[in-house]
Amino acid sequence: MKNVLITGANRGIGLELCRQLSARGDRVIAVVRKSSPELEKLGCRVLSGCDLARPEDLAKLAIDLGTQKLHRVISNAGILSNQVLGKIDGPAIEQILDQFKINALGPVLLAQALRAHMVRGSCLAILTSRMGSIADNTSGGSYGYRMSKAAANAAGVSLARDLEKDGITVLILHPGYVRTDMTGHSGLVEADESARGLIARMDTLGPEASGSFHHANGDVLPW
Repeated sequence: MKNVLITGANRGIGLELCRQLSARGDRVIAVVRKSSPELEKLGCRVLSGCDLARPEDLAKLAIDLGTQKLHRVISNAGILSNQVLGKIDGPAIEQILDQFKINALGPVLLAQALRAHMVRGSCLAILTSRMGSIADNTSGGSYGYRMSKAAANAAGVSLARDLEKDGITVLILHPGYVRTDMTGHSGLVEADESARGLIARMDTLGPEASGSFHHANGDVLPW
């Protein structure tokens, strides 16, 4: 039985991770800006009002956890908007910056806030996207999302190096192209299948994989 904290847990992949981990007996702490009826039904501990881009919210989160020790932290919260070349104006720039704050800076601030709560042998899993892979980019576009996820991947490698002395493994995980509200319910897999794959990766990948980039299906992804 593990103590698992999950951000962005009110819907989509985060909600499904809460459901599956709770069902197998893990103690799940769901961290959200705003809860949902679906999340409340699971019986997890829900900590609401936390925006990963606000250091003061994360400081409060650390206080709310008290002496609670964590075996796994899953940085799942993220946002997506699409910007295309030729239309990157003032509003688009703000959308890009918002994606950097949540998708890239958010996991770093989360790790910083919860470092003291994570035990030796614990795992920080950053849910990123293969859209952050430079080598895999064959279609262009999606400037804010691609750049923010590439930055998240870079941050994950730095975190792996910095947290190694604490005995914390950092996994950089692509959930697949999942049918959720974020993707407009387009995609190739359902959230439950994605969550199963992500949990399998977290269960099987150890310190030797810290800082590496994996698909939920087990494939190693290019940078």
